[in-house]
Amino acid sequence: MKIYHAWERRSTRPIALAIGFFDGMHRGHAELARHARLHRKPGGRVGVVTFANHPATYLRPGHEPELLATQEERVNALAHAGYEECWLLPFDERIATLSALTFLDLLATTLHARALVTGRGFRFGHKRSGDSAMIETFCSERGIAYTAVDPVVDESGERISSTRVRGLVAAGDMESADRLLTASYEIRGRIEVGFGRGHDLDFPTANLALEPKLLPKDGIYAATARFDGRDYAALVSIGTNPQFAGTKRTVEAWLRDFHATCYGREIALRDFRFVRDQMTFPDVQSLMAMMQRDREAIAYPNFSS
Repeated sequence: MKIYHAWERRSTRPIALAIGFFDGMHRGHAELARHARLHRKPGGRVGVVTFANHPATYLRPGHEPELLATQEERVNALAHAGYEECWLLPFDERIATLSALTFLDLLATTLHARALVTGRGFRFGHKRSGDSAMIETFCSERGIAYTAVDPVVDESGERISSTRVRGLVAAGDMESADRLLTASYEIRGRIEVGFGRGHDLDFPTANLALEPKLLPKDGIYAATARFDGRDYAALVSIGTNPQFAGTKRTVEAWLRDFHATCYGREIALRDFRFVRDQMTFPDVQSLMAMMQRDREAIAYPNFSS
């Protein structure tokens, strides 16, 4: 996928463009991508206009949401969704003060858009003055195709959105979050040297250095760890380690059947399923006994007849 960081495009091939921030590729985002691909003409392209930073970082600094995906994860998800070109624009004063009409004109004249796709409730332009009705009028006058995609709902009829997914992740309901996403929620990080307490407890863990993104609520989770091309059953601890008077939130993973040294290497965690809350125990022996019981969450299947 070709990435631009400014309003520029060297090709004049017609392009169908979807527009949005796309935090956490959920089923609603996938529907926008599907409609954009449907608009792709022979010899044309399909692309996406998005922002390098969440608009709230400029419009409401200090009140921006914790994101479901790092920028790298978001770009990779957009490429996987079938977009061939991506405008990853900084949301700053230049973007925030663009009139709605100027924004649309840039899409049509600078990016050579011949089809646009947005959500039905999409708002844009200075003071959010533009909406899907304005896009429809603009596109009709310019001979540009336009699709306003209705909100996608789940099996219960509730709207799927990034805000809703964030709430589920923050609550530790990862099974429900995964049902709304196009892929299981994932946490990636490089393994760094920790305090070594896991080794002392005969439960060596990988301590992850993470890029900023939303973490599930504190607790113990069963998960799948991906390392060096192989999947491992894992137990993951998210929290401050209150047993040892910790204050910083950390993510530590114990991988079943894993015995290698892997400092500095990347590990990816997915398929999170909540096991229990973070707890403080009267002594280390009680903690070790609970850790042994936690292992049952990722025990081998019983194949006996």
